[in-house]
Amino acid sequence: MNRYRSYGTAGDRSDPAHANFRYRVINRYSPDGEVPASAVWDPAPVDGAASAVAEGSDMTLCVLPDGVLAVSACPDNTTLIAPDLSRVIATYRSHDQRPFKEYEPGDAYASSLSVMPSGRLLCSVSEYGVWRYGSPLTNIVGVADGALTAASRPQITAIASLDPEPARRSEVDLRPHVAHQGTPIGLANRPRPALTELVASEDRLSGWDDSRLGRPAVMADDLFVVPFFAKTFRGGSRGQPFTFALVTDRGEMTGRLHGLHEWRDSPFTGFCFNVTADARRGHAFHLNRYGLYAWNRAGMLRARLDTESKTFKPLTHFTLHSCSPTGELLLIHNKQHLILRISVPDDLTELAATVEEALRTYARQRTALKKQAPPVNWHWTQTAILHRL
Repeated sequence: MNRYRSYGTAGDRSDPAHANFRYRVINRYSPDGEVPASAVWDPAPVDGAASAVAEGSDMTLCVLPDGVLAVSACPDNTTLIAPDLSRVIATYRSHDQRPFKEYEPGDAYASSLSVMPSGRLLCSVSEYGVWRYGSPLTNIVGVADGALTAASRPQITAIASLDPEPARRSEVDLRPHVAHQGTPIGLANRPRPALTELVASEDRLSGWDDSRLGRPAVMADDLFVVPFFAKTFRGGSRGQPFTFALVTDRGEMTGRLHGLHEWRDSPFTGFCFNVTADARRGHAFHLNRYGLYAWNRAGMLRARLDTESKTFKPLTHFTLHSCSPTGELLLIHNKQHLILRISVPDDLTELAATVEEALRTYARQRTALKKQAPPVNWHWTQTAILHRL
């Protein structure tokens, strides 16, 4: 899913390389890389015809067990789109636009979703007043049983929190669809101790104040990776603490992903905060400017591919997106807008050889693709059904 926008050009220019336009784009890919369908929507239409897709920050995708696509964004906006991308099935919208607009109740759901092997959902949920901010920020990790459909919004059970005591809490900030110990999240009710309280001594500079919660990843039905990061600074944040916590479905922090140095392996360089996991085999992965890392279920580092080496330096041009259900790593090239699929071996100590071969063949595969779909004005071209949402 991409968002395109170009500023300072005439609105009547039809060439997407020059025209002033803004769209979200979703492509559906077949196993052989073909694009059978695409969907676009305008997040901020000037004519007032709003899209049925609920907008927000940090937008993520999740394919539900029935094939429906869930598009989620902070604060707790979730949109369900048909598998063929033809229409919006349902929209759960929070309507929380504080501080720009007065709060009005909505039917919010989650800021991000991930599916477990059993079909349960791993969710992140926002709260108002986190670290004293006047807008909602992601603060809760929870688990939902049951199917998310147009007619059903399963209850989320909170298992972990980031800020233990958000400021300016009131009755209107209660989350009826998110429960902790049987009552709605809000006021003083949320999982304690918070993740930041469990590792309080590790951030001596700011005490985890103004930290951020990343998107949780499913490592198994009963084990998740919950990343969170200390405060960022304008002058650079390399060396700031971060934690990839291992949290059970009962909310117990049993450990973390080990082996990363706060300076040498810092995800703050380039803001590479994504962690993904292969729930089928219990592996976790992280890619930043300094390397590609892989862990086993116990949180032990099993592979580190150093980008300072000539062999793996090309990895600095990619962003780790996700891990497919079949165990493939999906990497997106930051400039060429191509997806590189890497089959991960069962033995993570063999990952280096697999990645080396994938990077070696990448240029050859890109050349072949340019012959199949010749770029026009530096844009890839395709013939596919286009849906407007």
